Amino acid sequence: MPPAVDPDTALGDWYANVLFWRPQVALLVNERTPFPVMMPLAPAATLLERFPAALGAVLRTREARSGFVAAEMAAMFGGRYAKTASRSVLGSMNEFAYLAGAYRDQQGSADLVARSLWLANTPCGRLYGSHVTPESALDALIDGWAAGRRGR
Repeated sequence: MPPAVDPDTALGDWYANVLFWRPQVALLVNERTPFPVMMPLAPAATLLERFPAALGAVLRTREARSGFVAAEMAAMFGGRYAKTASRSVLGSMNEFAYLAGAYRDQQGSADLVARSLWLANTPCGRLYGSHVTPESALDALIDGWAAGRRGR
Protein backbone atom coordinates (compact mmCIF):
# COMPACT_ATOMS: atom_id res chain seq x y z
CA MET A 1 0.00 0.00 0.00
CA PRO A 2 1.43 3.43 -0.92
CA PRO A 3 2.19 5.89 1.88
CA ALA A 4 -0.53 8.36 2.85
CA VAL A 5 -0.36 11.78 1.22
CA ASP A 6 -1.94 15.11 2.09
CA PRO A 7 -5.25 15.44 0.25
CA ASP A 8 -5.82 18.11 -2.39
CA THR A 9 -9.48 18.60 -1.46
CA ALA A 10 -11.20 20.95 0.97
CA LEU A 11 -12.84 17.98 2.66
CA GLY A 12 -9.60 16.05 3.04
CA ASP A 13 -9.43 12.36 3.87
CA TRP A 14 -12.30 9.90 3.72
CA TYR A 15 -12.58 6.54 5.49
CA ALA A 16 -14.52 3.59 4.13
CA ASN A 17 -16.15 0.52 5.56
CA VAL A 18 -18.29 -2.22 4.06
CA LEU A 19 -21.82 -2.89 5.24
CA PHE A 20 -22.54 -6.53 4.47
CA TRP A 21 -26.11 -5.98 3.38
CA ARG A 22 -27.76 -7.31 0.26
CA PRO A 23 -26.57 -5.66 -1.89
CA GLN A 24 -23.36 -4.66 -0.11
CA VAL A 25 -22.88 -0.97 0.63
CA ALA A 26 -19.79 1.16 1.18
CA LEU A 27 -20.04 3.72 3.98
CA LEU A 28 -17.55 6.56 3.62
CA VAL A 29 -17.02 9.14 6.36
CA ASN A 30 -15.13 12.38 6.03
CA GLU A 31 -12.41 13.07 8.58
CA ARG A 32 -12.92 16.83 8.84
CA THR A 33 -16.70 17.06 9.07
CA PRO A 34 -17.55 13.65 9.66
CA PHE A 35 -20.06 13.76 6.80
CA PRO A 36 -21.23 10.27 5.67
CA VAL A 37 -21.79 9.04 2.12
CA MET A 38 -23.29 5.65 1.31
CA MET A 39 -22.90 4.04 -2.09
CA PRO A 40 -23.08 0.60 -3.69
CA LEU A 41 -19.92 -1.38 -3.05
CA ALA A 42 -20.02 -3.37 -6.29
CA PRO A 43 -17.84 -3.44 -8.17
CA ALA A 44 -15.43 -2.95 -5.28
CA ALA A 45 -12.41 -2.60 -7.56
CA THR A 46 -13.80 0.71 -8.88
CA LEU A 47 -14.97 2.20 -5.58
CA LEU A 48 -12.26 4.85 -5.55
CA GLU A 49 -13.10 5.94 -9.09
CA ARG A 50 -16.87 6.00 -8.42
CA PHE A 51 -16.74 7.83 -5.11
CA PRO A 52 -16.46 11.41 -6.46
CA ALA A 53 -19.72 10.97 -8.39
CA ALA A 54 -21.47 9.50 -5.32
CA LEU A 55 -20.26 12.40 -3.18
CA GLY A 56 -21.35 14.84 -5.86
CA ALA A 57 -24.86 13.33 -5.93
CA VAL A 58 -25.23 13.68 -2.16
CA LEU A 59 -23.86 17.25 -2.13
CA ARG A 60 -26.06 18.34 -5.05
CA THR A 61 -29.15 16.82 -3.41
CA ARG A 62 -28.52 18.90 -0.30
CA GLU A 63 -27.95 21.91 -2.59
CA ALA A 64 -24.32 22.57 -1.72
CA ARG A 65 -22.59 25.37 -3.63
CA SER A 66 -22.05 24.15 -7.19
CA GLY A 67 -18.51 25.57 -7.32
CA PHE A 68 -17.56 23.63 -4.21
CA VAL A 69 -19.03 20.39 -5.57
CA ALA A 70 -17.21 20.80 -8.88
CA ALA A 71 -13.89 21.62 -7.18
CA GLU A 72 -14.11 18.65 -4.81
CA MET A 73 -15.02 16.21 -7.53
CA ALA A 74 -12.21 17.43 -9.80
CA ALA A 75 -9.61 17.23 -7.01
CA MET A 76 -10.67 13.73 -5.93
CA PHE A 77 -9.62 11.87 -9.03
CA GLY A 78 -6.40 9.96 -8.55
CA GLY A 79 -7.06 9.21 -4.87
CA ARG A 80 -5.26 6.47 -2.95
CA TYR A 81 -6.07 3.90 -0.33
CA ALA A 82 -4.16 4.10 2.94
CA LYS A 83 -4.50 2.66 6.42
CA THR A 84 -7.00 4.29 8.77
CA ALA A 85 -5.40 6.83 11.09
CA SER A 86 -8.33 8.32 13.05
CA ARG A 87 -10.01 6.42 15.88
CA SER A 88 -12.53 9.25 16.22
CA VAL A 89 -13.74 8.77 12.65
CA LEU A 90 -13.90 5.02 13.20
CA GLY A 91 -16.18 5.60 16.19
CA SER A 92 -18.46 7.82 14.11
CA MET A 93 -18.40 5.28 11.29
CA ASN A 94 -19.43 2.45 13.63
CA GLU A 95 -22.31 4.54 14.97
CA PHE A 96 -23.41 5.46 11.44
CA ALA A 97 -23.30 1.81 10.39
CA TYR A 98 -25.54 0.86 13.31
CA LEU A 99 -27.98 3.72 12.64
CA ALA A 100 -28.05 3.05 8.90
CA GLY A 101 -29.05 -0.54 9.59
CA ALA A 102 -31.83 0.60 11.90
CA TYR A 103 -32.98 3.15 9.29
CA ARG A 104 -32.99 0.46 6.62
CA ASP A 105 -34.99 -1.92 8.81
CA GLN A 106 -37.48 0.79 9.77
CA GLN A 107 -37.83 2.74 6.52
CA GLY A 108 -37.16 -0.01 4.00
CA SER A 109 -35.76 2.58 1.61
CA ALA A 110 -32.97 1.60 -0.78
CA ASP A 111 -32.15 5.27 -1.52
CA LEU A 112 -28.53 5.60 -0.39
CA VAL A 113 -28.49 9.37 -0.94
CA ALA A 114 -31.48 9.77 1.42
CA ARG A 115 -29.79 7.51 3.98
CA SER A 116 -26.59 9.55 3.73
CA LEU A 117 -28.45 12.80 4.33
CA TRP A 118 -30.40 11.31 7.23
CA LEU A 119 -27.14 10.17 8.85
CA ALA A 120 -25.60 13.62 8.27
CA ASN A 121 -28.10 15.04 10.77
CA THR A 122 -26.95 12.69 13.53
CA PRO A 123 -25.25 14.47 16.43
CA CYS A 124 -21.61 13.40 16.76
CA GLY A 125 -19.77 13.55 20.07
CA ARG A 126 -16.63 15.06 18.63
CA LEU A 127 -18.70 17.94 17.19
CA TYR A 128 -20.57 18.87 20.39
CA GLY A 129 -18.28 21.83 21.07
CA SER A 130 -18.91 23.31 17.64
CA HIS A 131 -21.35 22.21 14.95
CA VAL A 132 -23.00 19.14 16.57
CA THR A 133 -23.95 17.43 13.28
CA PRO A 134 -21.87 16.50 10.23
CA GLU A 135 -24.24 18.50 8.03
CA SER A 136 -23.59 21.68 10.05
CA ALA A 137 -19.85 21.01 10.02
CA LEU A 138 -19.98 20.56 6.24
CA ASP A 139 -21.90 23.83 5.85
CA ALA A 140 -19.24 25.65 7.88
CA LEU A 141 -16.45 24.11 5.82
CA ILE A 142 -18.17 25.10 2.56
CA ASP A 143 -18.76 28.65 3.85
CA GLY A 144 -15.07 28.90 4.75
CA TRP A 145 -14.10 27.58 1.31
CA ALA A 146 -16.37 30.16 -0.36
CA ALA A 147 -14.96 32.98 1.77
CA GLY A 148 -11.43 31.93 0.82
CA ARG A 149 -12.36 31.97 -2.86
CA ARG A 150 -13.81 35.49 -2.58
CA GLY A 151 -10.60 36.65 -0.89
CA ARG A 152 -8.45 35.70 -3.88
